[in-house]
Order: sequence, then structure tokens, then C-alpha cells
Amino acid sequence: MARTAIVTGGSRGIGRAIAVGFAKKGYNVVISYAGNEQAATETEKLCRESGATDVVTYKGDVSDENSCEELVKTVMDKYGQVDALVNNAGITRDGLVARMSADDFDSVISTNLRGAFLMSKLVTKPMMKQRYGRIVNISSVVGVHGNAGQANYSASKAGLIGMTKSIAKELASRNITVNAVAPGMIATDMTAVLTDAQKENINSSIPAKRMGEPEDVANAVLFLADEKSSYITGQVLEVSGGL
Repeated sequence: MARTAIVTGGSRGIGRAIAVGFAKKGYNVVISYAGNEQAATETEKLCRESGATDVVTYKGDVSDENSCEELVKTVMDKYGQVDALVNNAGITRDGLVARMSADDFDSVISTNLRGAFLMSKLVTKPMMKQRYGRIVNISSVVGVHGNAGQANYSASKAGLIGMTKSIAKELASRNITVNAVAPGMIATDMTAVLTDAQKENINSSIPAKRMGEPEDVANAVLFLADEKSSYITGQVLEVSGGL
């Protein structure tokens, strides 16, 4: 029976690369997305072409408990199991802390941290029952090192690291691993709008002298989601070119 993976924020960028990576391994791939239906459909097509056993797209809000419950119920009703969860969904509302509104802080924490908590909580019961599971949280280097203008985002990603380490201790005896991947500067839609001069300036600060690709992050996630990584849990793997 094919394994089943849920990827939140799976319609574009890093999430899409992760979903396609699972597809290449023959998983049932469940793509959760917030609003871009066209992108989700494109990712579904890519997953099917890449060898996924089956693909499901689900539109919902990871910060909403009812939405998360419906997603996990849909997966369990269809496949009877959930083997891997990648908490990738995230938003930014950047600004200096002196000017940051409480709403901008709360919305980032709600999606990036609360969403990962809700999804992790909901997959824990089926994973414990089957005595197998892989949870990978997508954090960020700014969650490790901080970044001016991103107090809310950095806090959410640092919170993910603390949550990762705590849940890992709770679930390790059940053959469930929980790890985090902390990407650095990755070439996605968000970085595509930068000028060549801005990109050159960024690249000069990275020891590897280039931005990472979404596939670089996906490769790390797929490693941690693999059966062979069973003795690795509670860890944070930076994928940053040495940044």
C-alpha cells in the first residue's frame, strides 16, 4: 500500500517541490492550499506526471481548527493512514516592530505556528495507532538567527523549532520522528521580484554564492521523511548555503 503525505502550503514554491518529491517516490500526495486554485491544480498535474499513486487538493485555512480537522478526516476516510506531514504553510507581514500592528503579528503567528500545531496534533493519533510517522516543520534561518523587520515571522519560525523539539520527545517511542528544516534564501516567487543588483548583493553574503532552489529544501525534507531516517528526531537542518 502506498504511503500518504500531507503538504500544507503545497501549491507553489517550496511546497510544490516537496509535493512533487513525494510523488516521485510513489506516495499519495495531499496538497493543502489557502487560495490559489490554479497553482494547486498545476501542482496536482505535476505530481500525477511524476508518479504519485494518487493526488488530492484541499482548499482550507491551517489556522482554523475546523478546516484542519476536515482535511485530516478527508485523508483518513480516503486512504486510512497518514504517514508524513510537512507543515510548510506560511505567510509574512514584514515591518519594523515599532510600526508593526498587533494584527500583523497575530496573523503570522496564527498561520505559521498555530497551523503547524493544529495539523501536528491531528495526525498524532493515526500515526501513534499505526506506530509510524514523519512530521517535518518548515522553519527558517531567521527563526535561528533573527532578522530586522521580521519580528513576527522570526518568532513564528523560532516557535516551530521549540515545538519540533518538544513533540519529538513525546512521540519518539512510537516510531514517529519530528524534525525541522530551516531554509535560507531560496529562489521562489517572492525573490523573483528582486532586481539583479539586489540578487547579487544577497548572493555575495551567502558562502555558497547563490540562492538555493526549492528542490534543495525538498531534498532535505524527503530525507527526514524517509523510513531510513528513523533515528533522527528533534533536529533542525539548515538549508542555507552556509548563510
